[in-house]
Amino acid sequence: MDKYKIEKNTVQETLVIPLYGRRLCSRMFPTLFQDESAAELMERIDYDFSELERQSNSLMQVFGALEVAMRQSDLTWEVRDYLKAYPKATVINLGCGLDNTGRVCDNGSCKIYNIDLPDVTRLRNRLLPAGPREQNLSLDFNDPAWMDAIDADPMEGTVLFAAGVFYYFTAKQVQHFVTSMAERFPGGRLVFDGAGKTAVKLMLKTWVKQAGIKDVGAYFSVKDAKEELERWSPLLSVSSRGYMQGYRKLDGPGVRPIHRLLAKIADGPLHLQIVRVEFKEVSR
Repeated sequence: MDKYKIEKNTVQETLVIPLYGRRLCSRMFPTLFQDESAAELMERIDYDFSELERQSNSLMQVFGALEVAMRQSDLTWEVRDYLKAYPKATVINLGCGLDNTGRVCDNGSCKIYNIDLPDVTRLRNRLLPAGPREQNLSLDFNDPAWMDAIDADPMEGTVLFAAGVFYYFTAKQVQHFVTSMAERFPGGRLVFDGAGKTAVKLMLKTWVKQAGIKDVGAYFSVKDAKEELERWSPLLSVSSRGYMQGYRKLDGPGVRPIHRLLAKIADGPLHLQIVRVEFKEVSR
């Protein structure tokens, strides 16, 4: 089977870091997190993983992988929680990359849309072709018309999620995205990961810059999600939890006291969080 080559310093390269993190976490913390697809996808990619492998036992690399895994686990919980109330909902993975959360959450009744830029979607179509009730779409968030491509029934519900995406946009852009979605998908839910300013700077220094990626920047940060985001629109009802320990206890083989300490710092002073935004129904 031919492998798909990913070049250095490209947007596609940003997909490699969370993918590697999920594989590493599955290997090191098997009772805490499992993503069998991560290892399979890595086998089908032509990319020099040697730099990441050399650092795979370093504390920050391991904890970074743990961050990626816990984020995916938390977002999966949120999507499944929404599907309990709205089993035929439309599930939208914003900036999907090579993430398969939608498929993991598939209950046999929902519709799944995986959205990203054209070069990413081409890679996804090759490595993760769409399954039943699933579509991979090339769309640009900066163009509000992307929502026109989504066949969502307001009565059935819509849940949108984004993992590691909003950091690459300015606060004004994220505000526009969120308020536009609230108007288009009343009664829906948006969940995404956010972090404080200090954490965003650290992410650039460790995960992104570590791989030598030069053409992405991080602008959006959040400290008090409810206070900051509810100012954007009366249609938003916002809550948040720390994403390292807000959903489950960080425990099991391989988890060391230093990992729990770093998780406490991450959820506390660094404000790593999963933000849930409920879109209120529009009064008529």
